[in-house]
Amino acid sequence: MTALLEVENLGVHLPGDMPVIHDATLRVDEGEVVGVAGESGSGKSMTASALLGLLPPGARTSGAARLHGVPGPGGTSTVDLLGLRGAEWNRVRGTEIAMVFQDATASLHPMLSVGRQLTEHMRVHLGMDKSAARRRAVELLDRVRIPDPDRALRAYPHQFSGGMRQRVAIASALACHPRLLIADEPTTALDVTVQAGILRLLDELRTETGLSVLFVTHDLGVLASLTARSYVFYAGRVMETAATPELVTRPRHPYTAALLRARPHADESWGQGARQPLQSIPGSPVTPATAPPGCPFAPRCTHAIEECTTAVPTLSAAGPPGHELACVVRPDLTEVRA
Repeated sequence: MTALLEVENLGVHLPGDMPVIHDATLRVDEGEVVGVAGESGSGKSMTASALLGLLPPGARTSGAARLHGVPGPGGTSTVDLLGLRGAEWNRVRGTEIAMVFQDATASLHPMLSVGRQLTEHMRVHLGMDKSAARRRAVELLDRVRIPDPDRALRAYPHQFSGGMRQRVAIASALACHPRLLIADEPTTALDVTVQAGILRLLDELRTETGLSVLFVTHDLGVLASLTARSYVFYAGRVMETAATPELVTRPRHPYTAALLRARPHADESWGQGARQPLQSIPGSPVTPATAPPGCPFAPRCTHAIEECTTAVPTLSAAGPPGHELACVVRPDLTEVRA
């Protein structure tokens, strides 16, 4: 497959020289849905923000994030997203790469109509007049399954349910025909039925338009239902990557296996007489300020040895092609039911 986005050795330091992302490497191919998973604070959203130039003032990045096939005056070219500044982002943000945020209520302006929010950037980036932008907005709302799109354009975000607001946010992100959509936990605050609808919508968009998606989530069940490949983050590092079916059934890293065992299953009783108790991960996630030397997961890992506390493991091949993990021990883990 042809790579659309290639991130190599991404590093992010927040103001005060606080490292939060360490040498993260990932790839998204054209027409592919790729997952990024991990606990809260693992660096998922920070990685997404770095790829869109949305880090706080004073933050520093290192490494490279190459987006291929960006149109320009002399044809298409490859752009390093980490090197873009100010107005240079106008070539890319919204038109080549767009983002759907976790909280649609916060990302949509409460005082502007849905129509205003959908059409404004189309008129700026695509040069559409008011009527053409409105027609495009109606098409977008229809595509994301918003009933009565004409009426919806005159409404305000607070007049929609959480699931409908998230669909409006997706429509807004798709307005300028981006090739890559970063979805930062877009289903976290939604009930399971609405969540399933959003996941189906993203898969339909991938099939119909060739859209590539980088899907950020803490829910490995969502990961298994939507993505082709996945990256598991912990303490700002990629701990394991593989094809998603392989990752969720035969994890090689103790952290990935622990995440999977911590997931409740709908077909099991978790009350009195439960057949299998919920297996929480011992300890607490580390922060950039408390990360120990060596493997950051070592204090919580039941397989850790002395070498784990001194050497930071790097990603290397493990098992089938494309399956890599950062682990010194590489224990023989039993198969996990996703």
